[in-house]
Amino acid sequence: MREIPALVLESFARNGRVNAALIAALTADDLTRSNGPDGNTIAELLAHIADFRRGWLSRISPAHAEQLTRSSDQAGVSELQAAFEAGDRAALEAVQAAYAEGRTFEAAYRSDPAHFLQHTLVHDSHHRGQIFTLLRQSGRSAEQMDEIEEAVWPIWRE
Repeated sequence: MREIPALVLESFARNGRVNAALIAALTADDLTRSNGPDGNTIAELLAHIADFRRGWLSRISPAHAEQLTRSSDQAGVSELQAAFEAGDRAALEAVQAAYAEGRTFEAAYRSDPAHFLQHTLVHDSHHRGQIFTLLRQSGRSAEQMDEIEEAVWPIWRE
């Protein structure tokens, strides 16, 4: 039986810790920050990131998507963190099941189911960059940004 490559598992776990560190550093006011009237708020971006897992799982492993609910743009920090944890757990379980059954995710990741975990890493990173930019542009001081970065970046350097 094939197994998910250890480096992919480690990277996926670290990505979850980075998301948790970022979310823990946010205030209720931060969640309402946006880049203008037509822009997304940080809460909307986080809900989108969490819903990415549910959306893709509905295509590649519907049984694993069923356990997830849509994240609300009005969710608070703890609800968002719970959505991320549930989504990561479901994503990992879906990939483990595909490996155990010797199948791919034909609808999207034909060569290796672990590509879904990698896709999640890239997607999360893209939107985390947007969140950091919104925080900077909307008034977080350089010192405050340094504090968030010190909570996030060391996870990748372990």
